[in-house]
Amino acid sequence: MINSLEKEKTIGITGASGALGKELIKVFRQKGYKVIGFTHRNTDSEMNLESPNEWIKWECGKESKLKKHLKKIDILILNHGIYNLSRENINYENSIKINALSKFKFLNLFEDIALKNESSTKKEIWINTSEAEILPALNPSYEISKSLIGKLVSFKKNLLGKDSKKKFIIRKIILGPFKSKLNPIGIMSPKFVSKKIYDLANSNNYLIIISPNPLTYILFPFKEFFNFLYCKIIYKYT
Repeated sequence: MINSLEKEKTIGITGASGALGKELIKVFRQKGYKVIGFTHRNTDSEMNLESPNEWIKWECGKESKLKKHLKKIDILILNHGIYNLSRENINYENSIKINALSKFKFLNLFEDIALKNESSTKKEIWINTSEAEILPALNPSYEISKSLIGKLVSFKKNLLGKDSKKKFIIRKIILGPFKSKLNPIGIMSPKFVSKKIYDLANSNNYLIIISPNPLTYILFPFKEFFNFLYCKIIYKYT
């Protein structure tokens, strides 16, 4: 949870050089937080209040090499991803690798760090899955990858052990279409979305939902409640 007493916290943001990543950096820097930006791109830009305090260049599939940087982070926001309309098989593979499996590796890595953390402050991870997790996005490879990471996060959260729950918080960010290079016809602006994410993070809710579609606010809580009940059954009978 974010509040005025926790400005010493360090925020990590993947996909930091994208439209939403840049706006998230601005919001957290303006609020007084230290921000570490993770990106695949070269980072020769000038450091200012609209850039992270530190840039980290990384490659998908090599998440484990980031462990020393992740140890510095209190709240990790997984925001990286691709949106490719190609129907080639390689696009399905890349979408699943980047949008789902990479985020799941980060999730497991950060949980391991949190469990070994001696501080009394819980570490948090926020995963941007998208409403394409269950709603159409006119892009099958994107929908499949988002559905996968959405289900992985739901199961991971509901099946956390007692020790993990004491030291680790998982949140899911559900976003509707926002304007970016990947989606130039997005309805919402990245600036609006980033501010809403910050504001909604002050609640204790697992879901951070920002969408112009009213169905999203109905379907996702229902889906997560069903997953919660299902995991209770798993705990009881396995």
